[in-house]
Amino acid sequence: MGAIIIHGGAVLTPDGLRRNWGVRVEGSRIDAVAANGELPVSPEDEVLEAPEHLIMPGFVNGHNHMYGFLSHGITAETMVTEFSSFLDDFWWPYVENRLNHRLVAATTAWACVEMIDSGVTSFADILEGPNAIPGALEVEREIVERAGLRGLLSFEACQRISEENGQAGLRENASFMERTAGQNVQGLMSTHTLFTCDESFTRQAKALAAERGGLTHMHLSESVFEPNWCAEHYGKRPVEVYEEWGCLDENTLASQVVQATEKELDILARRGVRVVTMPLSNCEVGGGVAPVPQMLRRGMTVGLGTDGYVNNFFEVMRGAFLIHKAYQQDPQVMPAKTVVDMATSMGARALHLTETGSLEAGKLADLICVRMDTPTPINEHNVYDQLVLFRNPGDVTHVMADGHWLKRDGKLTTLDRERVRRELAEVTDRFWKLQEGADVK
Repeated sequence: MGAIIIHGGAVLTPDGLRRNWGVRVEGSRIDAVAANGELPVSPEDEVLEAPEHLIMPGFVNGHNHMYGFLSHGITAETMVTEFSSFLDDFWWPYVENRLNHRLVAATTAWACVEMIDSGVTSFADILEGPNAIPGALEVEREIVERAGLRGLLSFEACQRISEENGQAGLRENASFMERTAGQNVQGLMSTHTLFTCDESFTRQAKALAAERGGLTHMHLSESVFEPNWCAEHYGKRPVEVYEEWGCLDENTLASQVVQATEKELDILARRGVRVVTMPLSNCEVGGGVAPVPQMLRRGMTVGLGTDGYVNNFFEVMRGAFLIHKAYQQDPQVMPAKTVVDMATSMGARALHLTETGSLEAGKLADLICVRMDTPTPINEHNVYDQLVLFRNPGDVTHVMADGHWLKRDGKLTTLDRERVRRELAEVTDRFWKLQEGADVK
């Protein structure tokens, strides 16, 4: 089989926009990024002419809850008044506690459809369903591999159900990490929060991940609830607690980090902790606005995530671009280029995916083609603003991951969109109708 050559209208390189450039792919990797006329072509090669397209790195969704689709539009006989109420009265009893393997499979498949459509080629997912283990991560893996995406999968282990269930969650992660090390779909260790995981449990999770050379993830201060809880139970802020327990280093991935003080940010930066921010879901649960500009000023690595909420990655980028400007009353914070970096190269670094996130010779061939037919021209000065503000999933016509087409000419190649949509509609319809605790077989 020959190479794949894409002759583009432009390529978004680490050095900026390059007009009339393209990409040559050999196997799973980028062989060359150069002017279209300089890319060698052999008779056996596949050539895609895309003169009206911008070729750029695939997006990295740093934090997803693929099972979250079960709640999209759901109505429940409960009034959510603040963050702890959201968990106690809605999310845990109505959604997470009712997950089983069929629901995991249906939501995973549709999440992959939406991610591919949106130009996402790599992602991290956090599954929390105490009654769906063991085996839930294998259910996800089979579908993600079929979809062709690059994924980090984890189970959100915690002690809120029982100590026994918490240990089952740690085993789910540890065994999955061992089986998938070095693969396109692999594992990471994940715990929930300090108010659902005690010191011994949290240290155990960190040790299990370190033994397997992997990342440890936690939700951190998504609202004022966790800082207030920690102040009452430990007399310290959450970051201070994690530091005291020896759980913060460059192999730590913290999601949310909404209610963090300057002192806490200093600790996170000093320890090299990676962060993923979810600007839209933070608004939905009333958690607040994360201090992302302050993190970036400290040189921290910050990625973007959907949180299983609004999965249009262009909307997530818009949120990151706009919300901080309004909140800080400063139109200069969060430039569009910074946001695109968070969605690509910086997001990849946050997940320790060192071989993706940018278009360079030798990197993995994870790329997308975005239409450039904007009403106003795209040029080297405005390309980032045009992408963030005025492009959408419908403008992503081609998606490639690991050198394989996942979307071609606007059509998915690895998944049957209509069948996946229909299957999810069927299981969610029944899921919504059943009483709390019932099962969807």
